[in-house]
Amino acid sequence: MEPLRDAFGRSLHYLRLAVTDRCNFSCVYCLPNGCQRAPGEQPLSLPELGRLVGAFADLGFWKIRVTGGEPTVRPDICEIVRRIAATPGVRKLGLTTNGYRLAAIAPALRDAGLGSVNVSLDSLDPERFRQITGSSQLGAVTGGVERALESGIPSVKVNVVLLQGMDDAEIDRFLAWTRRLPIEVRFIELMRTGENGAFFGRNHRPADEIRRKLEQRGWALLDAGRSEGPAVSYGHPDHLGRAGLIAPHSAGFCESCNRLRVSSTGELRLCLFGERVIPLRPLLRSDDQRDELLELVRMSVLQKPASHLLQEGRCGATPTLAATGG
Repeated sequence: MEPLRDAFGRSLHYLRLAVTDRCNFSCVYCLPNGCQRAPGEQPLSLPELGRLVGAFADLGFWKIRVTGGEPTVRPDICEIVRRIAATPGVRKLGLTTNGYRLAAIAPALRDAGLGSVNVSLDSLDPERFRQITGSSQLGAVTGGVERALESGIPSVKVNVVLLQGMDDAEIDRFLAWTRRLPIEVRFIELMRTGENGAFFGRNHRPADEIRRKLEQRGWALLDAGRSEGPAVSYGHPDHLGRAGLIAPHSAGFCESCNRLRVSSTGELRLCLFGERVIPLRPLLRSDDQRDELLELVRMSVLQKPASHLLQEGRCGATPTLAATGG
């Protein structure tokens, strides 16, 4: 199948699919006051998700990542994973989670067909973890990471948002984890959203700081071909795992973008920080709407922007990462 391409010739094959905008953590850079607003429109149902994923698979999207909010707050998350994994054309299926339920459901997720899990974890210090997330469940999250490995999930990554206050001891705690476990710890630059502008100004740390610290500790850049998506990966001869760096504010970050996003209520987002929102839900009510759905997506991707405009302080239609699917 000829890959779907945007107006800049970029091949699109990766869909990030939010299944809820709810989250049980209160991370300071995303939902500092928790999910205070009442739930709005209900998230896509299993049949709607099935039609959506089937259509994107028909368009050549073979990599799907289930996101939120926190996707595991949905009681049917294992069935969602099972249905997506069984979709013809889907070759890679991942999940991004805060990890609070992972120890309990990792075996079921693996049995359902999950191939990778990314765990958001910004500190290994219990008190700092509580300050960042509003939760005291650090032990549950770290236990979930290890349970995911034990369950045979092939790829386990830990996503660490860079914030002011992260000292060298914290960095070394994360890197020490990769010495004995085959995980990748990825340090991610804080991204600005519509609701965290002041926090961003106080807490943003450039990725170059961490890049220098990795190099000082003997980590070497791996071949670009060994990394997927925007992450740059590093290896160390004494470590089973890897380190990664995601720097959305760096020049050229969007040049190889290969993804689209769909919110939990079926809104197509051409860019995480773009202005354009295309409602797909009206075309997910029945199977006989598939041709119309396919055509809408094909036409919409031609309006995908060349790049985000974060460097201009513009974060588009993204109030919070939880609302959009990160």
